[in-house]
Parts: sequence; C-alpha cells; structure tokens
Amino acid sequence: MLIEKIETNLSKRKFHIKEEIKITEKSNTENNLIIIYPNITYQEIIGFGGAFTEASGYNLNKLNKEIANKIINDYFSIDGNNYNLCRTHINSCDFSLENYNYSNNPELKDFSIKRDKDFLIPTIKKAVSVNKSIKLLASPWSPPPFMKTNKKMNNGGKLLEKYYARWAEYLLKYIREYQKEGININYITIQNEPKATQSWESCLYSADQENKFINKYLFPLFQNAKINTKILLYDHNKEELYKRVNSIMKENLSQKSIYGAAFHNYSGDHFENIKISKEKFPNLFFIHTEGCNGYIRPYINCNKRNQIKAAERYAHDIIGDLNSGANGYIDWNLLLDYNGGPNHQKNFCSAPIMLNKRGNNYYKMLSFYYIGHFSKHIKRGAKRIAISNYNSEIESTAFINLDKTIVIIILNRNNKEIEYNLTLNDKIYNNIILRHSILTLIIKEEEHV
Repeated sequence: MLIEKIETNLSKRKFHIKEEIKITEKSNTENNLIIIYPNITYQEIIGFGGAFTEASGYNLNKLNKEIANKIINDYFSIDGNNYNLCRTHINSCDFSLENYNYSNNPELKDFSIKRDKDFLIPTIKKAVSVNKSIKLLASPWSPPPFMKTNKKMNNGGKLLEKYYARWAEYLLKYIREYQKEGININYITIQNEPKATQSWESCLYSADQENKFINKYLFPLFQNAKINTKILLYDHNKEELYKRVNSIMKENLSQKSIYGAAFHNYSGDHFENIKISKEKFPNLFFIHTEGCNGYIRPYINCNKRNQIKAAERYAHDIIGDLNSGANGYIDWNLLLDYNGGPNHQKNFCSAPIMLNKRGNNYYKMLSFYYIGHFSKHIKRGAKRIAISNYNSEIESTAFINLDKTIVIIILNRNNKEIEYNLTLNDKIYNNIILRHSILTLIIKEEEHV
C-alpha cells in the first residue's frame, strides 16, 4: 500500500516536501500505534482560510502586480494553500488605517461602501478569481458612533436599543452592496469579541442583547428580504463558548435563526467548550474565526525558535479544535508589513505572509506551511474520522474527503524524534516524525478499501 507523505521541518529546510512511502502487512508491534477507523465519521468540514483586512489589502496594493499575484496564488490556488473560507470586517477594525464606517446619518441616507473599494473589495475579487469556491464571513467591530452609548467606535460602549432596527438595516445594506460587487456574504456575526472593551473598535453585547438583536431584528429582516446569509453567534474566546451558545439556544426561535457559533483562541485551548457545545447542539456549525501570534520578525532564518513556537501553536490549536467538533478554521490577517501592521492602534502581530523590510517583496513564515498541512489536503465536505493515538507526545487528527482519500495530520512539538506505527485495515506503516515537525499522510481510496 502506498501513502503520500508531506513533511515540514524548519531545521531540515523541508517545506511541504512530498514522497511516496509503503505501508506493509501488519507486524507484531504494539508500540506507539495510531489506528485509523474510516467508517466512524463526525463533523463535516466547510473550509480553512484567513481574513481580508484593510491592512492586508493596503500591503498587497503596495507591491508590483506580479508579486501581489504570487501572494494571492500562494494562499488561494490549488497549488497554494487552497484557502476557501475567509473573513472580512464590516466598518473598520484595528487592522484598518483609521476608524471609518459607511454612514453617519441616523436615516442611513449617506450609506456607502466606497471606502472598501480602495483595498478590501479588489483583494477579495482577486482571491475569488483564483478560487471561486471561497465562502466569506463578515463581522463588525463596532457600529457607527451615533448608534452607541459612548458615541465612539473605540473603547467599548453598547448599541443603543433605539438603533437595533437601524443597525439591522445597516447590515442588510452592507450585504446588498457587496452583492452588487459580485461578492456574496455567506455568514455574518453581529459583533467581534462582544465581551471585550478594546482601545480600538469594540462594542459590548450580553447574551440577552445578542439574542434579542438577532431574533427580533436581524433574522426577521433577512427573511423578509430573502437574504440567505447565515448568522453565527458569539465570535469571542473559547472559554465561554458553551455558556453563550447554551444561553441563546434555549430560545426555540434560535433553532431557525442561528446557523452556528464563532470563536477565537486568544485565551488558550479550552477545547472542551467546543466539544460540549457540539455534543449538545450537533446541528450547529462551529468555526474558529480569529487567532494569530504576537509580532515575530519576518525572517525564516532568524528567530528559529519563535518561528517554530508560533507555527506549532497554530497546528496544536487546529488539531484540538477539529478533534473537538469544529467545522472550519479562519486565521487572522493574510498579509502584514515588516512591523506587523498597519494597525491604527499599534496592536501589531504576525501573519503567515509578511512583507520584507523594504516592502517590495515578502516572506512566508513557518506558520504558512503548517496551516497548509490542513487547508491544502482536507477538502470542503470532508468528514473527520475516528483516530486512536497511543502516544500522548504526538498530536493527530484524521479525515476522509468526498473522493474517499484519507488525510492524517501528525504533529510533534517535542525536542526529539518519535517513532509511530500508523495502522489501517490490518496493515501498518512504521516511521518516525522528526523533532518539531508536522506531517500530512494521504491514502487514496484504492489503497485503503
């Protein structure tokens, strides 16, 4: 039996290196077994990707056309990371050049997405031209100042109840204006990080306020307008995912109005919150919608320790989310400059692709390759399958694609190589995973039936 093995290891300078390997008849070994059960399936996968921000679009626009197109292909083409599930912001976010919104008029008479036509919309259109299967999620960081208790986009505040109906209309207008540009908004959350007061764009919602806005204003408006955009709850850190979802889903109406829930990873693993949420509400879709690393100087050859730590953080988080029931994973900014921006509140961070110091070319960070081990090979419509891992020192997950290929990802975050024995249908593959490495193993249908 043949397996395609794809390996990334920074120390050996291996980045998605492919080779064919053989799986033999079952041996007597019982050491470090990873057993695959393809007939036991779990949740369906809808995709992987990153976020279109004004900062990313601005950075892309600074490059010459040839280099900019290479970045788009690196992310969205089949030969690249095959991103097909992405996020963008409604109004400005911290990774915008400044605060902005689409209307400052209580009647929304001046509503316009003209600002997005500078960098956001052209970047989305370039991506869609490469991968027409992209699904897009949109999230607001803040309503316009006139709708809020603090009269500011920044520093928290709340949406005034008298503007609930107008804010719903605002979101509907946004979706329709994007439709006119040929861009479909497939999913929406009503607020990025509704529990956080930030120095940048932010707005607070309790579970009751979120529930009321969705079920009494936004969802009925979408229904009447025949808008098919699906609504996701929460959009904040995992540690309170179950608490928020359970609170809102108690309402019967929520069963019709809410498609799923979104979450971030900034407060740590908290994988059990995804697991118990999925177990209680198996028909909901759960999507990781934001996560990133703090600023790391954008060189592959420098800061090797930081590069590895950051990439492994991504892979550990993706494996944990997927094994707990997540249906998709969206990273944060697609492209940042050498300093980790621009960000109008200096909340700098890293991205899988970053510009060089002169701003005329780019670096692929190690995290780009680690994310690609999932996004390139786990296709939309794939289902997670059961996997039994006898060795707690390595992390693993497995999927079966619609074409019946089996995809296994194995992560070693240890400072030593580890032997493992992959077992499928009474056949076994014995190999090692190098220290600080990630592997994707692909078994085609004719090889495992």
